[in-house]
Amino acid sequence: MPLYEHVFLARQDASSQQVEELTNQITGAITGLGGKVTKTENWGVRSLTYRMKKNRKAHFVLLNIDGPATIVNEIERQERIHEDVIRYLTVRVDEHEEGPSAMMRKADRDRERDDRGGGFRGDRGPRRPREESAAVVEE
Repeated sequence: MPLYEHVFLARQDASSQQVEELTNQITGAITGLGGKVTKTENWGVRSLTYRMKKNRKAHFVLLNIDGPATIVNEIERQERIHEDVIRYLTVRVDEHEEGPSAMMRKADRDRERDDRGGGFRGDRGPRRPREESAAVVEE
């Protein structure tokens, strides 16, 4: 069967429980039509690059789907109707990623960097003080 990665964005006003219920509803529709969801990742509330339907943030959810194209058509139809879904995107892939997705790996990497106390400068240590410039302008 074809493999798909499906990401949908839910309104920021929706609670985590509502997003989880929506995810369960979509998963139920997929399994009801003979497909299966191999992985579900909730990426949490993230900022959007630009406003979509008056929202600046959204809940991001990834589903790895194994099933025919009719399943994708049905879940996209349901998401068009659902008022909490801002956007969705489905991409056909040759194979699903093993382990966490790139977004989850980035979140883990950012969390580790914050725990170390490092930032952009990393392990280079603090910056040394600036020396006075040799070129002084005289009037």
